[in-house]
Amino acid sequence: MATEIERKFLVSGSSWRTSDGERISQGYLNRDKLRTVRVRIAGTRAYLTIKGVTTGASRAEFEYPIPVKDAEELLSLCEGPIIEKIRHKIEYDGLTWEVDEFFGENAGLVVAEVELGREDQIFNTPPWAIREVTTDPRYFNSNLASNPFARWAKK
Repeated sequence: MATEIERKFLVSGSSWRTSDGERISQGYLNRDKLRTVRVRIAGTRAYLTIKGVTTGASRAEFEYPIPVKDAEELLSLCEGPIIEKIRHKIEYDGLTWEVDEFFGENAGLVVAEVELGREDQIFNTPPWAIREVTTDPRYFNSNLASNPFARWAKK
């Protein structure tokens, strides 16, 4: 079984912006609490991903490349709005950070993620990673599809 160990942080400022990044469109075929099934187009590649329940910063993850044409058709079957973002990859202190700049109904939200080898791995956070939100379900991409960032202030 593949395991993803990921920590997530809110981002402030623009000092992290060092490249144009890669455009990503993703949607969810299933957003059950025990599993999510995601389809993603990232640049010229596409993937189908199944993720298990999150425990701490870990969860089972299975990702498979699929034809972009299939992904385009699958996106039309997804629940809720499609997530649109640009992903920037940044090297910091020996780790690759992925900074997602969201658009559409999630515009204004910028989140950084770092994948780790183990949950207790010690690492330094970049100065632009201001607050950890790893365990806050509002920031899960699957939840941003059903409860976008733009709607949070209206509640």
